[in-house]
Amino acid sequence: MEPWPATPEELEAVQRKLASEAPPPWRSGSVRSVAGCFVCFPRGYGGAGVAGDPGWAAAAWVLDGKLAAVVTVGGKADAAYEPGLLGLREGPLLESAVRALPGSPEVLIVNATGRDHPRRAGLALHMGVRLGLVTVGVTDRPLLAEGPLPLDERGAASPLSIGGELIGYWVRTRRGTRPLAVHAAWRTDPEAAVAVVLATTGASRTPEPLREARRAAREMRSGSPSRSGT
Repeated sequence: MEPWPATPEELEAVQRKLASEAPPPWRSGSVRSVAGCFVCFPRGYGGAGVAGDPGWAAAAWVLDGKLAAVVTVGGKADAAYEPGLLGLREGPLLESAVRALPGSPEVLIVNATGRDHPRRAGLALHMGVRLGLVTVGVTDRPLLAEGPLPLDERGAASPLSIGGELIGYWVRTRRGTRPLAVHAAWRTDPEAAVAVVLATTGASRTPEPLREARRAAREMRSGSPSRSGT
């Protein structure tokens, strides 16, 4: 496997190429094997983050509704945070965590955008290509897309679009909480992405594989020194 792009120019070229590809769409009658991945960085300092920040990534695999495996990896961010170029900062750590799982999930939920991106190829889509997995993006808010919020009931959804192009949905996974932005990514269209999220979300607002990965990454961070050493 080739290394991740090392510069913004390299990443943008890869993103444009990926956006132009048309892989066979994924369809499944049931969602049995789903993983989630999440990466976090030190808390307690100003700014969005710089190159060299320590990072803690985790992947969690849910099989037939039960947590099958959780893995964590540590490392350093290769780049500062910049919207639209998240792969430079988070991609290698997230890929390492998913590859450390003891098996291969059918679908991967990534805390990043997919088609909701300046070049229509966010990190959730890029991860799918790198790993050869069907992917869905889940974020707290869209990057560029816009759309009205859905009704306040579980399962309610409303479209997120860029210039008339449907790229995802707002999805209410739990009544009384803010909806999630659910993104079409690698081999998924917006409807398939919504189906995955609703099938893997229980009592919590966040899909279980992503929630478990987030918990594990943050627990790993809590046992590590911050960037400032305090």
